[in-house]
Amino acid sequence: MQVRSVTLAAVLQVALFGVLHGPEGEHHWSRHYPFCGGAFQSPIDIQTDLLRFDPTLRPIELHDYNLSANEHLTLGNNGHSVQLSLPSRMFLSSPPHRYSAAQLHFHWGSTSTPTGSEHLVNGKRFAAEMHIVHFNSDKYANVSMAVDKSDGLAVLGVLVEVGEFNPAFDQFLKFINGIKYRNQRVKVPGFNIRSLLPARLDEYYRYDGSLTTPPCYPSVLWTLFRSPIQISPKQFLSLASAVYSSRAQESNSVPMNGNYRGPQLPDHRVVLVSFQEGRGLHGIRTVTSPLVRKQIIQQLLVGDLADLADEGLYKLLPSSPEKRLVADKKRKAFNNQHGPRTQHTNPKKQLLHPPPPKKKSHSHNHLGGGTGLTEEALCYVSLEHQVLHQARQSHTEAQVVHTLRDLVFPDLNLRSYLGSKSELDFSTIRHIVRGRPTDEVLELDGSLRRASVGVMKKFPSFASKQGVPAAKYEGLSNVAGQAKTQPQGFPHPWLLPMEWED
Repeated sequence: MQVRSVTLAAVLQVALFGVLHGPEGEHHWSRHYPFCGGAFQSPIDIQTDLLRFDPTLRPIELHDYNLSANEHLTLGNNGHSVQLSLPSRMFLSSPPHRYSAAQLHFHWGSTSTPTGSEHLVNGKRFAAEMHIVHFNSDKYANVSMAVDKSDGLAVLGVLVEVGEFNPAFDQFLKFINGIKYRNQRVKVPGFNIRSLLPARLDEYYRYDGSLTTPPCYPSVLWTLFRSPIQISPKQFLSLASAVYSSRAQESNSVPMNGNYRGPQLPDHRVVLVSFQEGRGLHGIRTVTSPLVRKQIIQQLLVGDLADLADEGLYKLLPSSPEKRLVADKKRKAFNNQHGPRTQHTNPKKQLLHPPPPKKKSHSHNHLGGGTGLTEEALCYVSLEHQVLHQARQSHTEAQVVHTLRDLVFPDLNLRSYLGSKSELDFSTIRHIVRGRPTDEVLELDGSLRRASVGVMKKFPSFASKQGVPAAKYEGLSNVAGQAKTQPQGFPHPWLLPMEWED
């Protein structure tokens, strides 16, 4: 496969029209956009067993969302959604970055099937969904520069139900006849964007994910509000039947509807929630703190792996009660057979103050940083260029998809794990322990292998929900003593599609 010479913008103008509404559909996006078949994809079905309560999540703070009527916004039809431009002085002050607004757009169903939200909640799909896109303005000058970076975007998602008339939505829907066809745009007066959001900004879901349209970069910090808003049936019809994906001069008009992506695999991610009260939420666990997670990574990097295999194994497994029970039984059985270990009387102290590395090769054993804390963001365009350059003509599209996924998943999983939004995957552990002494890796390997097999046999549903086959665990011993090679950077020659322009 050759490196594509045409610009991304040109490709998307042609492809997005076909992939969302044409015969190929979303299941073929990865042929042209390999990240669409990769890791940490969105949307997802937010199931209760994915939820983790995070007491540190604060109400969303909006700044300069109340726009003057003298400030004109651009309402446009980009062929796959209705999009409203937003000034970058609007921003979110969510830690750890400031995120400036870029645009908002919608996904919806059709007149015959009025269920078109992208995210589902316990299998329920809503009538529509609004996305307010923000970019990391602490690091990037605009949304076009941020869209392909792993820390580039933050999106507020709002679920929409059909019900009462919503006067806030009429602020722009009354102009929708001016954008009936693709590439049409009109100017609309500014208004209070806050009025489009639910009353409560303190109750929401949060997880790490991706763009829901090509190129599907996993660059989004998702915040989905718990409470849906309502629009009237007439307002819904304005979206579902009044706009077209085709151009005005085309003889065959193609209605723009059903422009939502189906749910993607959780991919070892969890969903943080800022609330505990409500139906079906009894017993939701509190998330493990980032400090504890950092300590575990430090021990994997430079600590005693035998001690971790012995006393801290449960911390490396997905934290469902059933899996922890299996891990506890493994530890008790080991202690009954061999006696408790005595060389480390204070495992907690050892995690806080891990011993120095025994070999210099440990310092090369990292994923984006010597402590596992990644400062530099991934650039997905550069990574794709790297893989395509190396693949040339010898790899199929499917192989490129798998290569990119294998390249980025451990880093994404580690970043998300340290942010308390993922479980630590076995493949990530394999990358972290590269270069460690073989005997220590073998002991950890044996413990993980036994625990993995036991869990998969007794609780196969956990693996199937994550989309991971039972044979996923491949062992650690074959990576002992190896150093990880960091990918080289490539220039950023591609343009960005209309959807992400300022």
